[in-house]
Amino acid sequence: MEVIKTKNLDKFYGDIKGVKDLDLSIRSEEIFGFLGPNGAGKTTTIRTILGFLKSTKGSVELLGKDVSNRKELVKAKEEIGFLPGEYSFYENITGREALDYFEKLKGGEKRDELIKTFSIPLDEKIKNYSHGNKQKLGIIQAFMHNPKLVVLDEPTQGLDPLMQKKFNQMILEENKKGTAIFFSSHILSEVRKVCDRVGIIKNGELITIEDIDDLMQKSGKIAIVETKEDVDRQQLDLEGINLLSQNPLKLVITDGFNELINILSKYTIEDITIRESNLEDVFMHFYEE
Repeated sequence: MEVIKTKNLDKFYGDIKGVKDLDLSIRSEEIFGFLGPNGAGKTTTIRTILGFLKSTKGSVELLGKDVSNRKELVKAKEEIGFLPGEYSFYENITGREALDYFEKLKGGEKRDELIKTFSIPLDEKIKNYSHGNKQKLGIIQAFMHNPKLVVLDEPTQGLDPLMQKKFNQMILEENKKGTAIFFSSHILSEVRKVCDRVGIIKNGELITIEDIDDLMQKSGKIAIVETKEDVDRQQLDLEGINLLSQNPLKLVITDGFNELINILSKYTIEDITIRESNLEDVFMHFYEE
């Protein structure tokens, strides 16, 4: 089942492009990463998909329901969890009162389980919460009714590293139980840990959608080489070798390892580091092109 499907989706603010010609097909069994820096169109996409913004053109389906039909949208949202990038709670109530309210609206089968994972001061007023506690409260409300689809916009902002690890473990477990996850983020190393596929958006337009393993394989390895002498750039113009910067050399290597070693053997190497590419490297590569 496709939990999110868009076709030729546009959202313009007058003459200003928010999203253009967006085609997405997100499957029920996957965690889908949606990558882009601030201003790339991630939040506009999410708000249009969820019906908070009216599209300029194109169509959106959520859990098989037409978002342009208000009755169908309301029906779909009963089975959707949402964590916005900027969450505004009514701050003069306690965390417990907020969760009581959400439970009346949409249920709370997983409320107690989530509270154990993301402990928060339930009986303290939300206005006294740290940013991290507000974020944890938002995560709890997004998952507590056992939704079929959860849409997350920058979900780990404000969480410490230990809590980020717990969050990643939780969404992997929820996905195994049948919950589809749409994970919008600019924290690329995190997306690599949890996502099955990744879409990269640039200036409101989708650049690519790749399986995460294929994307990492295409990106090859990163070599950072410090040499005593300056290396002739023309010698590095090899198939499978992409020079990112000099002094020190930073190379993306997908092929041609033997040729590269032969060339570098003519120089005095002071230091060399070879590592797997991370999504930051991949992301910058797509943007430069």
